[in-house]
Amino acid sequence: MKQSTLFKVASGSIMKNKMRTLLTMLGIVIGVGAVIVMVAVGNGAQTMIQNQIQGLGTNLLIVMPGSGTPGGVNQGAGSFNRLTVEDAENIKREATLLSAVSPVITTRTQVIGGTGNWRTSINGVSLDYPTIRNWTTRSGTYFSDADLKSGRKVAVLGATVVNNLFPDGDPIGGQIQIGHVPFTIIGVMAAKGQNAGGQDQDDVILIPYTTMQNRLSGNMRLGQILASSDSPDDIPAAQEEIAGIMRDSHKLQGAPDDFTVRNQTEIAEAATSTTKVMSGLLAAIASISLLVGGIGIMNIMLVSVTERTREIGIRMAIGARGSDVLTQFLVESVVMSLLGGFVGLGVGYGGAALLGHLTGWATSTPLSAVAIAVGFSAAVGVFFGYYPARKAAGLNPIQALRYE
Repeated sequence: MKQSTLFKVASGSIMKNKMRTLLTMLGIVIGVGAVIVMVAVGNGAQTMIQNQIQGLGTNLLIVMPGSGTPGGVNQGAGSFNRLTVEDAENIKREATLLSAVSPVITTRTQVIGGTGNWRTSINGVSLDYPTIRNWTTRSGTYFSDADLKSGRKVAVLGATVVNNLFPDGDPIGGQIQIGHVPFTIIGVMAAKGQNAGGQDQDDVILIPYTTMQNRLSGNMRLGQILASSDSPDDIPAAQEEIAGIMRDSHKLQGAPDDFTVRNQTEIAEAATSTTKVMSGLLAAIASISLLVGGIGIMNIMLVSVTERTREIGIRMAIGARGSDVLTQFLVESVVMSLLGGFVGLGVGYGGAALLGHLTGWATSTPLSAVAIAVGFSAAVGVFFGYYPARKAAGLNPIQALRYE
């Protein structure tokens, strides 16, 4: 039997009972639609987290305090801080794979200025900080090397701080009071938004780290050291290079590291691992609907074989082979599954767009998920349609003609 004839006969049989066909396809439609929505939400969440991680900085490497074991009791990560400005200077001077290095000293305090006051984070950083964070100024300028060396009381504000202290005016040239120390505002950073942990990156004030140590914190220890490698491919080697420089700087020799070096990839993997597991689990649960739809197709095809027993007998009596009957019923099953799959794609895309609109979640459907969903729906049609088709092909023509 010609392929065009097969599809014509299959389409005629499917359209003969429209309501039954629609109800049969419903399981496939729901299954494919649910899979597309779940994959779109999961993939969108992963993409958003990756973008937020990229927003942390360019080829970012972070040196953090390590753990201490006084009395043999490990106090946990960050409990033993030996990071100093000298460490940052050694890394910047000796490293060959880094493009920028900045010490970071952080405190949180009340800031007075403009129309009121606002509690925010104060970061003492170096000139390389904007390069590492891939962050530009929206207006004004960043502080200079002269500001850093002389410890001048100049500040660059994040967008959130500006919105709360200077909602109606330009803060450049204005004054703020950090703690009890007055600072002159010389710049405003471009808005960055939230990071992967939900923290507002714009709720910060940047000042020279020398000013931070001498005027505000009085702390000679660093909260962390940020660095940026020349390229993403250099990150693992740069991480090892930093570790070696730090070990030499702290004269550790055979002692365990008193610092931790993390890279952007590790941060991204930690942030996306839970999302991947949950999206995979939800997609697997949604896939069960496809199996239910396949069982529905097999049930209806078995009913169809019973209803069309005399028709099958006539076809075989006038020369149709068993393979022709088998192919005919398989085509009917696959056509129903594919129709359900394509309708399910539309439902899935519409559902993902509606969910994103109502909740504000990012949604993104990869083409691979579309191909897998449609291919799986066709496979369901073949798998669950084979037994009814085989049963139809195995009928005895004489007994089929006598069937009432």
